[in-house]
Amino acid sequence: MARTAKAKATADLFGGEYTAKDIEVLEGLEPVRKRPGMYIGGTDEKALHHLFAEVLDNAMDEAVAGHATRIEVELHENGYVSVTDNGRGIPVDPHPKFKNKSALEVIMTTLHAGGKFEGKAYQTSGGLHGVGVSVVNALSDDLIVEVCRNRTMWRQAYSRGKPRTRLEKGGDAPNRRGTMVMFHPDPEIFGDKARFRPARLHRMARSKAYLFGGVEIRWKCAPSLIKDDTPAEAVFRFEQGLTDYLASLAAGRPLVVDEMFAGKVDRKEDGGHGSVEWAVVWGAAGFGDADGFVNSYCNTIPTAEGGTHENGLRAALSKGLKAYADMTNNKKAAAITPEDAMGTAGALLSVFIRNPEFQGQTKDKLATAEAARLVENAVRPAFDHWLASHPKQADQLLQWVIDRADERQRRRREKEVSRAAATRKLRLPGKLADCTQKERKGTEIFLVEGDSAGGSAKQARNRATQAILPLRGKILNVASAGRDKIAQNQEIQDIVQALGVGLGPKFDLQDLRYEKVIIMTDADVDGAHIAALLITFFHQEMPELINAGRLYLAQPPLYRLTAGGKSVYAMNEEERDRLVKTAFKPNQKVEVSRFKGLGEMMPAQLKETTMNPETRALARVVIPEDRAETAADLVERLMGRRPEARFQFIQENAAFVREELDI
Repeated sequence: MARTAKAKATADLFGGEYTAKDIEVLEGLEPVRKRPGMYIGGTDEKALHHLFAEVLDNAMDEAVAGHATRIEVELHENGYVSVTDNGRGIPVDPHPKFKNKSALEVIMTTLHAGGKFEGKAYQTSGGLHGVGVSVVNALSDDLIVEVCRNRTMWRQAYSRGKPRTRLEKGGDAPNRRGTMVMFHPDPEIFGDKARFRPARLHRMARSKAYLFGGVEIRWKCAPSLIKDDTPAEAVFRFEQGLTDYLASLAAGRPLVVDEMFAGKVDRKEDGGHGSVEWAVVWGAAGFGDADGFVNSYCNTIPTAEGGTHENGLRAALSKGLKAYADMTNNKKAAAITPEDAMGTAGALLSVFIRNPEFQGQTKDKLATAEAARLVENAVRPAFDHWLASHPKQADQLLQWVIDRADERQRRRREKEVSRAAATRKLRLPGKLADCTQKERKGTEIFLVEGDSAGGSAKQARNRATQAILPLRGKILNVASAGRDKIAQNQEIQDIVQALGVGLGPKFDLQDLRYEKVIIMTDADVDGAHIAALLITFFHQEMPELINAGRLYLAQPPLYRLTAGGKSVYAMNEEERDRLVKTAFKPNQKVEVSRFKGLGEMMPAQLKETTMNPETRALARVVIPEDRAETAADLVERLMGRRPEARFQFIQENAAFVREELDI
């Protein structure tokens, strides 16, 4: 049946008809190449190295399962990476569901194909979705697999997820077994300049060796690729696992207690396998740029965003410290939280569990609820025993954590009472309409010209984050006033007390109660004069406020232009004339109204144009470092006690004044 004209117009409007032929079916590994971000988190350097992690994880799974003792990692001069293990080797016999394909080819070319779903081949593993090595295959322009099984070597090559050769017998291999995967990332996906970084691969390989003491990892890299102190060859084997790793990270740092708390527990649960290994030290001065850290892993997979296993560790340590405090009759430990216990700790945690649940294919965060219980039940008894057997160090650690809790509570109390305390001290509490948010972050105070403008601003503000302090006209010119006069001026005292800071040498930026201080005056000469007086005050008495980038000028409009239900605002005459010509239809009658002051603006207009962070424009007051002396001299000339200096400035600059002045 022919389409009607209306239907055709509708189809054209939305880009044509939507029929069955528009349904695209992606087969094999095409979804990976279409949307690599869904599988490896993107196409950046981190995603590039994630390919190596996927292949290395497969080799580590063989080691953890007890079938491999050695893994060889090599970065070749041509940019290829190879990972070789001496495990069982990927099966090469025909797959029962795909008679014409080997199990190897099915694994390499099919999403969700692997030996880790039922747990028969692997009790625990890092790869669970069956997509790891097939994703690497899909995103490599060249990949070669060699498998040694039953004294025979088999070989097959792939490109961009598809077989390039058939599975071929490579000859006898009486002294070899295991799997070798060598691949080159596809420049169509990662770009022509994408390269593996030797230092990063070296670090990733070494961390895997720390996570499983029963494996030896051999590292090799073409010397021509190394630009730093990364070794060209190395052998990693750490019998003490995480203990050795943490000892290297904490070397040379001052510690709260010298003894490391470390251990490992293997548990059989419901026919499955679960194990927990940990190592913890408490740094007296933090670790590098951070106070503390937790590096966690699940089935040798780094969980950079933590997860349930980390929650279990925090719970075990905080509960253990509280229990020890009860046992020693220390009443101060009641307020300890997991954050206090771990605040300055350096911790490594590794768990092995069956069927872990991660958030996303890149496995950055563990979501398995049972992991928290497994870790807490493994660590807590060991921690109780460690504390009881090291009483002197336990007392030191407990006091350290109690001090951290006290410090946390002190900071919280300061945040809660600072604004309320300043409000109570304010001599004119009715003038200040304070915001309701207790924390300083995100708050701002408007210093507004006059009660009328203050009334509009109070109605236009966001009560949670915006405070309003109306000022009575022009404040004192501090550049030409003595210290006694400044100290006795009521408007200045109101500003100082509202901000919660002192004057001159008594000023402390940490006491500032708001994140932004905004001067909001009328868009005329009088408003500019008041703004200049306020800036002079802040420049002389609170220069740190300006240097920290906390002082701003609001920019209210001077004109409102209206025509045909449309309204726009102009900051000055030049913008007014331009908008009359460009913002409305030709020959349309435009009504121009001039705001005499902020008090004449409706609250909705004031909010839209001047106070709403999403629609307003603020000007930050800045004094460049290289012009600080010039700025100070200019303030003194214009605002100081010497009228002859002002007169001289006017004479020097009169020629640059425009003919029309807004007086």
